[in-house]
Amino acid sequence: MHDSRIHRIVVALGFPLIYTTNYDRNLEVAFRAEGKPYVKIANARDLTLADTHLTQIVKFHGDFDDDASLVLTESDYFARLRFDSPLDVKFRADAMSRTILFIGYSMQDLNIRLLLYRIWETWQQSGYERNRPRNYVFLPRAGPAQRAVLQSWGITVLTSEIQDPEQALTDFLERLSERVAALRAEGEEAPQPSHGRGGSRGKG
Repeated sequence: MHDSRIHRIVVALGFPLIYTTNYDRNLEVAFRAEGKPYVKIANARDLTLADTHLTQIVKFHGDFDDDASLVLTESDYFARLRFDSPLDVKFRADAMSRTILFIGYSMQDLNIRLLLYRIWETWQQSGYERNRPRNYVFLPRAGPAQRAVLQSWGITVLTSEIQDPEQALTDFLERLSERVAALRAEGEEAPQPSHGRGGSRGKG
């Protein structure tokens, strides 16, 4: 993601957890510019120090501040295909328990695609596939074969009629931001549930 407008919208949406395969610091710069606190996770040490109350920016392919974390060479990618690194373990756990929206990915990354398949496979073997959180991917354009594969893995494909990929992503995020703002406003206006017997149960 290169457009500052896109970064500002991502920050404003308030995602609790953001995974990025980019090595740069654009997301961190956007959070600081907007005065929003965050914690960066690029290695096992970062995992132990992360504040779970702040937005987590997970640098899935490493970070320029830690050369050892960078996934750059073919050997690095092959090693990550074992899916046993600390960040792989974290992603699997997060993907099993959270709704995920993928943006800015071409889905040509073999590492990501194989990991998504493994998660789908785990749910299939668990016997609780119906309880799986919903997953989405925004692709400006998606061919029938790509759409079919992703949907077979339980991932809903969202597309756009806008031809320019960056404009399409910006438009999607703006509409998502408007929808989220409307839902938050409805929640603030709704009567608060009673704390009496039975209570209430929310879903984050």
